[in-house]
This record gives sequence, structure tokens and C-alpha cells, in this order.
Amino acid sequence: MRYRRRRKVTLASIDYKDVDLLRGFIDDRGKILPRRLTRLNTKQQRQVTKAIKRARSIALLPFTR
Repeated sequence: MRYRRRRKVTLASIDYKDVDLLRGFIDDRGKILPRRLTRLNTKQQRQVTKAIKRARSIALLPFTR
């Protein structure tokens, strides 16, 4: 069985205040996109998820659309 090599995605810094960056990781219904769609590694996906949840809790991002 052959596996494709995962392409490296570079994110300079993931910050909960950078709403434009975080909107790229949320679908049209407001759900966080999974790793297989975002192409992030595990650590980056956790950072993005944590940043999205923080931004939602202080009302920078909506919980739903």
C-alpha cells in the first residue's frame, strides 16, 4: 500500500485575534474543518482549534452562521 507524502503547510503564528486567518479553517455552517481538509499537522490543528474556540468565547467569531 502506497501512502502520499503530506504536504507541509507553514503558518507563521496562529493567534485567536487573527479572525481572517481563522475563518479559513471554518466551513459555511461554522464548524471547524478536519485535518484531512486543512492539511495541517496534529500540533497545528490543535493550535487552530484552540484559537477558534477562544475567539468564539470572546465573540470575535460566531458559534454558528
